[in-house]
Amino acid sequence: MPSQDLVPLDAPAAADPHQRLIQALRERDVILDNAGVGIVFVKQRVIMRCNQRYADIFGYADAAELLGGSSVDLYPDVQAFKRLGAEAYPVMATGQRYKTEQRMKRVSGGLFWASLTGCLIDPADPAAGSIWIVDDIDEQKRAEAELHSITAEQQLILDHSMVGIVFLRGRRVTRCNRAFETLFGYGPGELDGSSSRQWYLSDADWELAGQRCYEPFAAGRAFEGEMLLRRKDGSPLHCEVRSKAIDAQDLSLGSIWITMDITARKNAELALVAAKQELEQLVQQRTRQLSETVQALEQKVREQREAEAHIQQLAHFDALTGLPNRLLLDQRSQQALDIARRQGEPLALLFLDLDHFKNVNDSLGHRVGDELLKLLAQRLTAALREQDTVARLGGDEFVLLLPGTDAQGAARVAAKAMELATKPFQIERMELTVTPSIGIALHPGDGADFETLCRCADIAMYRAKQGGRNGFRFFTGEMQAQSLRALQLENALRRALERDQLWLCYQPQICMSSGRVIGAEALLRWSHPELGPVSPAEFIPVAEASGLILAIGEWVLRSAVRQLRQWLDGGMPALTLAVNLSSVQFRHADLPSLVSRLLAEAGLSPGLLELELTEGVAMVDPLGAIAVMNDLHERGVRMAIDDFGTGYSSLNYLKKFRANKLKIDQSFVRDIGSDPDDKAIVRAIISMARSLEMRTIAEGVETRDQLDFLRAQGCDEVQGYLFSRPLPAEDFRAFVTAYRPDVATGRTACR
Repeated sequence: MPSQDLVPLDAPAAADPHQRLIQALRERDVILDNAGVGIVFVKQRVIMRCNQRYADIFGYADAAELLGGSSVDLYPDVQAFKRLGAEAYPVMATGQRYKTEQRMKRVSGGLFWASLTGCLIDPADPAAGSIWIVDDIDEQKRAEAELHSITAEQQLILDHSMVGIVFLRGRRVTRCNRAFETLFGYGPGELDGSSSRQWYLSDADWELAGQRCYEPFAAGRAFEGEMLLRRKDGSPLHCEVRSKAIDAQDLSLGSIWITMDITARKNAELALVAAKQELEQLVQQRTRQLSETVQALEQKVREQREAEAHIQQLAHFDALTGLPNRLLLDQRSQQALDIARRQGEPLALLFLDLDHFKNVNDSLGHRVGDELLKLLAQRLTAALREQDTVARLGGDEFVLLLPGTDAQGAARVAAKAMELATKPFQIERMELTVTPSIGIALHPGDGADFETLCRCADIAMYRAKQGGRNGFRFFTGEMQAQSLRALQLENALRRALERDQLWLCYQPQICMSSGRVIGAEALLRWSHPELGPVSPAEFIPVAEASGLILAIGEWVLRSAVRQLRQWLDGGMPALTLAVNLSSVQFRHADLPSLVSRLLAEAGLSPGLLELELTEGVAMVDPLGAIAVMNDLHERGVRMAIDDFGTGYSSLNYLKKFRANKLKIDQSFVRDIGSDPDDKAIVRAIISMARSLEMRTIAEGVETRDQLDFLRAQGCDEVQGYLFSRPLPAEDFRAFVTAYRPDVATGRTACR
């Protein structure tokens, strides 16, 4: 750039030329360094001079880095440079400045938008070079592009929206879409700049709209509501209106309104309201008529039902006691017998007759006798189950029909009926006491039909009278004896726990491989002072039938784990304690939590307890058994299948049982020395258990031959008289202390 271009016009003419040159250079440098845009001097495509702003724009740290470089490198490519030159130099050659916007390239390679303004130093001599002013407008271009996109999207929404949209400023239209114009009946652009007053019915409506809408605008909220407006032709127009201020902080910027025609809906609503009112009037009128008719019909229905109920009562129920009569008893008995035959269940029929009841009627009158019969009927009904039936045949004869009841259950009901009948009756300030005689017949043993059972029960009742009255008799003597024994055992067993008549003994369990005592089976015993020792095979079924087994079973578990705790505290090596579970215990929902609670009380590891469950009980409800076993297994308690082989097990279920051990029943062990079938069964059980990864234990081992066979087949554990009888706790401790692992030589002495 010639230095004279930078010399002030008012410089002194007499100044020294050298000083003027220095001054001009200084002024040039100040201009370049403080310019807010990039300035560059280019000659023959070579950068001769530029300021720091120019270097910053293109990403150079120092302007000196650009000097001597080619200006072509600052363009996206050579073609872009040539295009610019072809457009710019014809303009610049005329002495004019050329201005354009061009994509340029930074030193990093990134492209950006720049504003370029160029001019030739000497239009007459293009080789003298050119000066270019460059500004970075990349952010500005991006903002413009984004604004254009938003504006285009907004216009698309306005042009294609199915609802009317209008922008108001000062309550005048600044812009609206075609849908809004069409909705109100105006042509394109006809509303531009007009007041919103023209689509309101009145000035008052227009003012009210301003109050309703602009107040929420100021609070930054939107307005939503319905308005009655008008079209250009003056016709009314129901609209749903939604509006909001463009900027709640500056309401002068205006608001946007969205309107939708709901005239058809409003007209339909008005028509519906009118139709509803008319219908309600008709309904009220018709309702009054129907109400009168219904009341008359209901009265007739009540009278009919009362008549039918009275007839039904007379036909099927005893007029005195309200109990079922002979006809209804016959119907119920047929149903109960059909169910009993299909399901193979027992059924009992009791015939009850009051002893010397005729004396009550003769001495005190029939009124007292009838009252006594009604009170007895109430007592019997309250004592029976819902599925049971007590009926009056006439006089002082009653029949009790008990589905699902065996001899033992019938004996209990008979005893309860006798207790209720002999309890004094209070009638007209008199205390009366009567005794009953009861006969019992059982299905199917005593008869397959109602008549036969009635006849047998009647005969048994007369036998009870012949035997001294005030008692009950079964139709057969054998059942009578059995029921009396069961009733005796049940009564005695109810007091056995509190009187300390129950106790536990323990039979050692021996490991076949090591010969050591590794466990004990806890066995329940009952010694009665009058009945003597009672076999578990006899009293356990009684305990299960009477419900006593739950309390007894809990006592057995608690006593067994406490005993094991005492043995361990006394220094005895750890062993597994096996306890039998009854079917009632196993099906009780509280069993797993009870076991965990008792183990926690005794401070024992769950792995030291092994619960034995018979194969038959497990297969009654296999899925339920699996669930309980899984629960116990998760708690760490071991499970064993007792008496295995005596029932029928599905291998599909057996493999799902979370049992650790199969217990071979002693009925198979007893004759394995001589019975090939027993040998085959035992061999199969051991093989199957091994394939299921379960251990086996044989009970009832009494001879060396039995032991040798079991060892040869791979049986894991044994117990039986060959080693020891079941022992009291202290004797068991002594046995374990004195025992030596000599299974290999065989122990034959009974303990």
